[in-house]
Amino acid sequence: MAGTVFDRLADHYDAWFESERGAALFRAELECLDRLMPADRSGWVEVGVGSGRFAQALRIREGVDPSQPLLAMARARGIRTLAGVAEELPYEDKALAGILLVVTLCFLHDPGRAMQEFARVLRPGGSLVVGIVPADSAWGRFYMRKGKQGHPFYSIARFYTAEDVRLLASRNGFVSQGAASALAGGPDMPPESLSGRGAALLGWGFVGMRFRLGEKHHREAGR
Repeated sequence: MAGTVFDRLADHYDAWFESERGAALFRAELECLDRLMPADRSGWVEVGVGSGRFAQALRIREGVDPSQPLLAMARARGIRTLAGVAEELPYEDKALAGILLVVTLCFLHDPGRAMQEFARVLRPGGSLVVGIVPADSAWGRFYMRKGKQGHPFYSIARFYTAEDVRLLASRNGFVSQGAASALAGGPDMPPESLSGRGAALLGWGFVGMRFRLGEKHHREAGR
């Protein structure tokens, strides 16, 4: 299971962000996501918070993750943490203003069930921001090849296209509100070249998508 791999390799996972390439990718992805986030991030939670680097940098104060070693790292970065999985979130109905999901969808056992949970715990009009490495990008193909070669993380990942995510969100009551992209260069580019930003979804190595939970969802759920 994904949680077991991340438990065992928590230190290795977090140390990657300190590498030259890891730091460059993190900066590019962070800037992309920040463009999609509201100024007021109270009531937001990162699902799949990991070691807390994105939550800390994006001023999100709370996160959920199944890995206790990673949650300990997130707490050390000042994040309030809860143990849990996306498919069964430890929150009451309509409890949250927003959810952030960064390169987590590809590790979920049941993405459809997770989307149902996001819709359940968000308030009417609540926001969902999803960051992915698209399956049809150079970076997605690169990671999928590494997975086939036995990489401990990517071998358990399933990558999706931006259109896959849009359809999944739409089926669960979410309305698209915008997108941003980063990583114009491919995996063969040097770290200092991993920059660039855009609004188009095709061809970019990282895509952020913002959704709003439609009021229709809550009306139907309340029947």
